[in-house]
Amino acid sequence: MKRLVMRTLCLVLLLGLVVGGISAEQKVRLNLFFYKQEIVSQMKELTDAFSAKYPNIEISLEIVPNESMAVLRTRMAGGNAPDIIQLQSYASVFEFARAGWLADLSKEPVMKKVVPATLNSVTYKGKQYALPMDVAGIGIIYNKDLFAKYGVKPPTTFSELKSVCATLKAKGVTPFASMFKVNWSVGHFLSMVHTTLAGEKLLPWLEKMNQGKASFADPVNVKQLFSILDFYKANSDPNAAEMDWNEQQAAFAGGKAAMMVQGLWSYGAAKSTNPKLNCGFIPFPCTDDPKDTKLFADVDSTFALSATSSRERLKAAKLFLEWLASPEAIKIWVERCKLVPTFKGADVKSMDQPFQDLVYYLNSGRTNPWAFAMYPVAVWEDATKNGAQEYLLGRKTPEQVIAYIDEVWRREIAK
Repeated sequence: MKRLVMRTLCLVLLLGLVVGGISAEQKVRLNLFFYKQEIVSQMKELTDAFSAKYPNIEISLEIVPNESMAVLRTRMAGGNAPDIIQLQSYASVFEFARAGWLADLSKEPVMKKVVPATLNSVTYKGKQYALPMDVAGIGIIYNKDLFAKYGVKPPTTFSELKSVCATLKAKGVTPFASMFKVNWSVGHFLSMVHTTLAGEKLLPWLEKMNQGKASFADPVNVKQLFSILDFYKANSDPNAAEMDWNEQQAAFAGGKAAMMVQGLWSYGAAKSTNPKLNCGFIPFPCTDDPKDTKLFADVDSTFALSATSSRERLKAAKLFLEWLASPEAIKIWVERCKLVPTFKGADVKSMDQPFQDLVYYLNSGRTNPWAFAMYPVAVWEDATKNGAQEYLLGRKTPEQVIAYIDEVWRREIAK
């Protein structure tokens, strides 16, 4: 009887050393590559919380905020792939899946825990290759106190936006805190305006572009498109060409500018600089029809796993993805990362007003998809971002920007 008890005790102890099929006697070290510079400390908090629960798994973090896709391509092609990879949705996931670099996650239990509508952003040839993590919006984050002080209301048309900007400038307030020194934010702006002006023509146009039968100019009025970019530049800080992420956030958080056109991910950075900041979040109106004024919103970031990781590391990485759907992880994602999660039933009631605004536009169907995430990756990373920046810096004409985008698009679909 005593021997039976001892054997049972040993069996229990042995099972206790195994977590998710990973022996606690062997340390598993994972590398997580991510690009979201606004959640650096929060990502450490997230991975530390995971390792506290699973002490045999250690996750090292690597942040590459700019040109992350170029760095990743080199790493993946060179056989030096991170175990866990943060990718933008749609085209980035599709490119890496097509190259055979990503593990198939279709049968992982965690994939059934996300809102089904988000799965399109990670599905390539019927299989899911990444976990959709957050839904984000790009639009105007505005200072509600400054708006109230100067008697202006959130605009719903382009004419109303022009009036708001004129009033703010007359009061000595810069309308937009902008960043032209780096290209990704102005790339978002160009794609956002292009998508809004394209309207119902967007998806048919994308299909034709991928068949090599269209131009970036086709679904929009080119003069109107670039006049909105001109308007944005004219109502931005005169030193916007010298401003990057930090300067933009400081200008907005400090009340020097009343608005910034950004993804909602940037709100947390501004709020941490000025905890008293009182903000709202609205679409950027491009026409005088309020029905066209929709928030630019879609799945933003995803987590994929390397197909070349060892069996032990892949098992540990899958355990991390599964843990991300836990109440503990969602709480960190919502309260600390300030991101709207994709998981079913996630509680976002504690999030500040701008996030409630995002949820309102999502629930009311007043959103446009992130078309830039559907462009071939090089079209977005190279032609769109650089084209928008070079136009705003006076280095390219509208015709040259469109020719640049068309050329890269044709090159990519010919591969």
